[in-house]
Amino acid sequence: MASDDEINILVLVLDVNPVWWGQQAQREPKFTLSTCLDALMVLANAHLVMSRTNKLAIIANLYQESHFLYPSKQWKSGDEISVSTDGKYELLSATNDLFAEEIRKLMDKEVSGNQTDSLLAVSLSKALCYIHRVSKDVQAGEDMKSRILVIKAAEDSTLQYMNFMNVIFAAQKKNILIDACVLDTDSGLLQQACDITGGLYLRIPQKIALAQYLLWVFLPDADQRSQLLLPPPVHVDYRAACFCHRNLIEIGYVCSVCLSIFCNFSPICTTCETAFKMPLPQVAKTKKKKLKTAN
Repeated sequence: MASDDEINILVLVLDVNPVWWGQQAQREPKFTLSTCLDALMVLANAHLVMSRTNKLAIIANLYQESHFLYPSKQWKSGDEISVSTDGKYELLSATNDLFAEEIRKLMDKEVSGNQTDSLLAVSLSKALCYIHRVSKDVQAGEDMKSRILVIKAAEDSTLQYMNFMNVIFAAQKKNILIDACVLDTDSGLLQQACDITGGLYLRIPQKIALAQYLLWVFLPDADQRSQLLLPPPVHVDYRAACFCHRNLIEIGYVCSVCLSIFCNFSPICTTCETAFKMPLPQVAKTKKKKLKTAN
């Protein structure tokens, strides 16, 4: 349990890719976006009631945009949790209705294309900005802990590799943990993010038990996790995406100036336009035969 002079910030990033969730509803009708939102609300409410100084933010991530579900424009940054006459937290009950309304507005927007991958770099950048804004209000003598939990549904997009890595290193510099709860295929980018920042990566084996995994693994903070028996760490896929075709490669060519990665050799770097000198093939020198002089 956090002390009164410690602020614990939790930013939840939910992947609401409509194409993936539409396919998921056909594969597993019991696990839909509504079911995932219910599990997310359980985690959010549990985090808020653990301490009165805990802070919460929830960001919905689409393919090319992200949207703050909470706090939104309807809420002021200084709202406090108050108890109503029936024993229910007014902020939590209002937040449930607010989430449902914001999700409906978000999903009613026309979505162009059929992209089954997600660009998470924008949402993670917004999460870092929110944490930085809250840190400015921290008074002297107060400690602040912050972490980001990404609930990943759709596939990775290699187009975001550079932006994603910049976000990871920015979070590492600010001591912000990035956790990942993956619902479908493994994410190499999130594996790197969790390993670099010291967070937890978990691909849940049963989607219907999402609420149990969220409360067991991701509700405790970094100090409490050392006392729990958590799932073992996974093998991290540290393959990088090339700048030319956005493919994940194990062996490639690196520009010595801007460190851009290419899968094929090019005499000119397409990122910084540095021209490299081509090494000329070495010509084997023929040894001159010594003429034998007759005695």
